[in-house]
Amino acid sequence: MNNEIRQVWLEILQDFGSQHIFWQVVVLLAAFGVAWLINDVLRAYVMRHARESTKLAIGGINRVLFPLSALLGIGLGKWLLAGWQHIGLLQISIKLLLALALIRLSVYALRYIFDPSGWLKTFERMITWVIWGVLALHLTGDLPRIINALESVQFTLGKGKANLWMLLQGVFTIVVTLFVTLWLSRLIENKLMRIGQLTPNIRVVLVKLVRIFFIVIGVLFALSAAGLDITLLSVFGGALGVGLGFGLQKIASNYVSGFIILLDKSMQIGDMVSVDRHHGIIHDMRSRYMVLVKQDGTNVIIPNEILITSAVVNYSSEHIDRVQVNVCVSYGSPLELAMQLMQQAAAKQERVLKAPAPEVVIKGLVEQGVELVLNVWVADPEKPIAPLRSALYLEIWKAFRTEEIILVKTESNPSL
Repeated sequence: MNNEIRQVWLEILQDFGSQHIFWQVVVLLAAFGVAWLINDVLRAYVMRHARESTKLAIGGINRVLFPLSALLGIGLGKWLLAGWQHIGLLQISIKLLLALALIRLSVYALRYIFDPSGWLKTFERMITWVIWGVLALHLTGDLPRIINALESVQFTLGKGKANLWMLLQGVFTIVVTLFVTLWLSRLIENKLMRIGQLTPNIRVVLVKLVRIFFIVIGVLFALSAAGLDITLLSVFGGALGVGLGFGLQKIASNYVSGFIILLDKSMQIGDMVSVDRHHGIIHDMRSRYMVLVKQDGTNVIIPNEILITSAVVNYSSEHIDRVQVNVCVSYGSPLELAMQLMQQAAAKQERVLKAPAPEVVIKGLVEQGVELVLNVWVADPEKPIAPLRSALYLEIWKAFRTEEIILVKTESNPSL
């Protein structure tokens, strides 16, 4: 244990039961009370009057407002008491509050950079335990001994020698550098996504390019700061190129196709499209794949290469979609009346558009009867279609029963 830490603990042990501890406890209680008031009142006021563009910075400040406010109060009390009594308890408290502020700020930044997930909570707990563990080792005086033990574990790295402590420092430097670059990247991404003058596709492209740029710069800077020769990356780059050429052809093709789709504006988030046998709304467009939400609520992950190499039907030039209803009537039924009743049933539905108008066409003549198809168009294809189709069938059935038009069962409508 170093002399400074030993002296602090000796002072705390000697001061127990004396007025020295009493006054330090008074300072701590007063500092925590004032910090609680500042944290409660100021945070509520600032968040009510904050602009959207400044809420990120304010959110970070809110996380550390209590420990920093308490630090100011304890620092003032330490300055007042230092001239006439021991202040060991206040010194320990300052170190604990600094660790608390660092933990809160780190967790807030992690939740801002990454989406909520199980591994994120694990990483948050790991950061918390590491910070508290290092602080505990420092307060007990065991940290210097552990550092010396790590420095004694030496090994050869390339042409030079290194030790385990240097390796841990390098890993820490890389993690912190990537952490900062990802935070800056997300900050710029959020600003780009709020620019209304840019189309959604251009914003997505810019966001992805910004993230790639910051990650590359962060990796290079982190490796350089850790003392590694970045010229070694040329070998890695060559191996990566060979891998992309042979084993990663599909992945590379999907990434390139993703950027092509985003730049040529052939489809955008929110468009109603049909790809292969899948029909639905584009929910998200990633570098490697597109997320299509079908009308039954299921999600389909479609690789970007398929969107480039196959035919894609985009219905969203006017953001409308067609809904079909199939029925079959007997040969003895009045055909023109049946078609008219189907159009009238469609006109009763609020979701059905007046233009283009509903239409009824004859699909074919089968053994059981005449197959009819009702085509209607809706302006809200993102909503479920099943309730509308059910309502259309119900109205058609009521109208046919009134006019004694006979519905027959076919292979396409086995339930009739």
